[in-house]
Amino acid sequence: MPAVRVIPCLDVAAGRVVKGINFEGLRDIGDPVELASRYYEEGADEVTFLDVHASSENRKTMLDVVTKCAEQVFIPLTVGGGISSLADVTSLLAAGADKVSVGSAGIANPALLEQIVREHGSQVLVISLDLKRASRPSGFGVTSHGGKNLTDLDALQWIRQVEDLGAGELLVNSIDADGTKSGFDIELVELIKAQSSLPVIASGGAGTVDDFVEAASAGADAVLAASVFHEGEISIGEVKRALSEASVEVRL
Repeated sequence: MPAVRVIPCLDVAAGRVVKGINFEGLRDIGDPVELASRYYEEGADEVTFLDVHASSENRKTMLDVVTKCAEQVFIPLTVGGGISSLADVTSLLAAGADKVSVGSAGIANPALLEQIVREHGSQVLVISLDLKRASRPSGFGVTSHGGKNLTDLDALQWIRQVEDLGAGELLVNSIDADGTKSGFDIELVELIKAQSSLPVIASGGAGTVDDFVEAASAGADAVLAASVFHEGEISIGEVKRALSEASVEVRL
């Protein structure tokens, strides 16, 4: 079993880190490069940037953030949000990103996922899944556009499809739990781990160190959080120590 990774997530809007609950009411948290550098020094295994208002004018800002970050932070860097073409992926990788996280664009155009894998390899492609409870066969539906639109897709059906297209990893964000600090959606993590061989990054709902331990014990290969780290409620080191004490392998 590879070590469970601890990943801070930075939601970036117009070059600043922001946070809201269930994607609403965004507040300014700070400078993305400073925060990413701090997490790197604290022992984060990776850093994820999500461009929350991705658009052509923000794209250049995001590329600048990625370039500066890659010069100071020597752990894998994943960037997501608004990626809708192979050119977007190529420019982010050239700026210093190691992986890209693709959500809505992959739902609208699954062929894009295939193109990314063919051009850059499976290891580059993280599928961003914003999932919520819905009357679908698995009990969970796939949403698009940052959780705003519930699609007709069933979560497990879509996961099987992206696995067939060559995806390397699943970023599983529970829209129901996002920002609530009431714990990761363990039922969702267990459901996906039982059905898919791809690594699962659990996201949405972290509030205490025990929440991270619970997610790892449920099979998550990585645990991702934003506000608990940004607000100093929990440090990366505390999460890793708690995981280690619970006999979960981590890189200390």
